[in-house]
Amino acid sequence: MAFILGAVFAVLLICLLFILRLFVVVKTGSTYQPGTKGSVSVLVVAGSGGHTSEILRLMESLSAAYTPRHYVIADTDRMSEEKICTFESSKHHSDSESQFTICRIPRSREVHQSWSSSVLSTLNALRYSLPLVFKLKPDMVLCNGPGTCVPLCVAGLLLGILGMKKVLIVYVESICRVQTLSLTGKILYPIADYFFVQWSSLRDEYPKSIFLGRIV
Repeated sequence: MAFILGAVFAVLLICLLFILRLFVVVKTGSTYQPGTKGSVSVLVVAGSGGHTSEILRLMESLSAAYTPRHYVIADTDRMSEEKICTFESSKHHSDSESQFTICRIPRSREVHQSWSSSVLSTLNALRYSLPLVFKLKPDMVLCNGPGTCVPLCVAGLLLGILGMKKVLIVYVESICRVQTLSLTGKILYPIADYFFVQWSSLRDEYPKSIFLGRIV
């Protein structure tokens, strides 16, 4: 009986420490300034369709200090890789130090996929995201809505919780979202260090968000 009570107490203590560490990592994220001593390694989450086009337009405004750039796309995405390579080829003319990689992980959720099966597919994507993020150890995760970014952001958050490295999570909501956040936005809103929206109506609804007008 004493052993069981001790085990339960240990589990509760670990859970409490985990929650406290999560609170500290999330609350202190905005004070973290990567790149003060050099380049910023950025993990860019691209999604099929408009998500990739928007994230690449956003990448155009970033300086050469954001290198290396690690793009992550879903394994069923056949279009994004070509767009990324075209973008990086044009960028290479002005940046001789251009460095980028393209990685693939399973998609978290397919279009019209049921919610119950989405949980399993997201856990499967997390299984691939954890070793990838732990290997790359990026300074920042930049994403704008594809479901693939959820397990990657969770993996980045876990790096900070374990004290291995603080990973800045920057989320930019799609210009298409005017009145409500996307499902991905609702999931990442509590844990993102910087959460940008492109309509003032969303800023009023979500006080943590940052409104700078149209970004992409």
